[in-house]
Amino acid sequence: MPITIMGDKEFESVPSIKSKALRINLNQNIYGTFAEIGAGQETVRNFFRAGGASGTIAKAMSAYDKDFSDAIYGIENDKRYVTEARLKKMLKHEVKLIEQRITREKHPNKLFFSYANTVATIDFAKKYKGHGWVGIRYQTKPDEDYNEIILHIRFHENDARLQQITLGILGVNLIYGAYYKYDNPKKLLRYLYDHLDKDQIEIDTINFSGPRFTKVDNRLMSLQLVKNGMTEAVMFGPDGNNVLPAAILYKKNILALRGSFRPVTKVNMDIYKTSLNMFLNENKVNKDKTVVIFEITLSNLRAEGEIDEEDFMARARLLCSLGQTVMISNFKEYYKVVEYFSNYTKERMALAMGVNNLVDIFDEKYYRHLSGGILEAFGKLFFKDLKVYLYPLHNQKTDDFTTSDNLKVHPRMKELYKFFKYNGKLQDITDYDPNIMDIFSREVLQKIQDGETGWEDQLPDLIPEMIKANNFFGYKNIEETIE
Repeated sequence: MPITIMGDKEFESVPSIKSKALRINLNQNIYGTFAEIGAGQETVRNFFRAGGASGTIAKAMSAYDKDFSDAIYGIENDKRYVTEARLKKMLKHEVKLIEQRITREKHPNKLFFSYANTVATIDFAKKYKGHGWVGIRYQTKPDEDYNEIILHIRFHENDARLQQITLGILGVNLIYGAYYKYDNPKKLLRYLYDHLDKDQIEIDTINFSGPRFTKVDNRLMSLQLVKNGMTEAVMFGPDGNNVLPAAILYKKNILALRGSFRPVTKVNMDIYKTSLNMFLNENKVNKDKTVVIFEITLSNLRAEGEIDEEDFMARARLLCSLGQTVMISNFKEYYKVVEYFSNYTKERMALAMGVNNLVDIFDEKYYRHLSGGILEAFGKLFFKDLKVYLYPLHNQKTDDFTTSDNLKVHPRMKELYKFFKYNGKLQDITDYDPNIMDIFSREVLQKIQDGETGWEDQLPDLIPEMIKANNFFGYKNIEETIE
């Protein structure tokens, strides 16, 4: 069992930052170092001020000079300093030093830790608000391997001093949570915002590792970030792991496909392949600088009721297994997706969707909260040559196809629709596979849940096997059920 750290009772009210720092300081076993670069020693300052810090702080430092920093931690391949790689080097280096300098024979019960951050606060021109990496490497038992909690933050305040104060509060919350809430990572995550507002700072990536977090799925923790409003979107790479959105989107051409993907079907992949071919033929779209994002919005998931986290995980895992990058967002409207991407790139963007989804885009009710209404939304949606690629809808009864040419929108929207269509903003996908037009995710899902057969052929290769092996979407092996 982990060493008891002054008990682990819940506070009836949120403890102050001073109280948190003092509780850490008064524990005779917690002992470590602070290395903070880019915003002053704002976290450790709280521990010094709380009192009793001599029993907690082995060393506090800020290697501000780049040459000095490189001499201590080494030079990064990309020559950058505000990176996850730099943070991890800082954490490992400082832990190694404390183990070399503090002997276990003399201090058998010490719980070593290293807290570090490397950040860039807002610039003088106030053009870039700043971001950073924050983390802790620590023990909960003296003879235990180290745990790590690493997160990426984006500042939203417009004053460097305020950002420094915010970072200091976040640091105390992280250290406190690491020691007193590690057994409940979801709570630990929420407590990171104690005495902070989500308008002050955003956490868009978090990863837990180590013996205390062997059962933690970092993708599910990322979902918590979106559910709790700590960030607007998180991303998973083709390997299924969390990835920093900026690392994927920065200065890239972006093609986005929104859907429920419950499950991903051959139609979804046909939309992907055909729209990507069209996008790569656009002017100034370099294949090597192009990314495709499969987006699932929690807005739609909430419409289905309480979010089923395992169901969400199934969708993400299936898409990642197909080599795709997945984004989970809080965006209800498409224009917000485009706005989000524009934070990271000024290159070309495109959306691919079924014709039926375009009807929703031209529905005024989704824009009543905007002072400029639908015109304001469309101004944000179609800026900078954004294209929308439309996948036709097949009517099985009449054998007709709905395209941008015969799509019916509300009479008040007709002229606006014509404007975008005849200015080349809307383009029909013509190179589609007519043999799979009648596949719908909701029908496949129903067959899976009802224990029917025949749905396998409607999904991409290997996806049916994954669904069966993992019992995704309520799948039950019929033979096992009979037995």
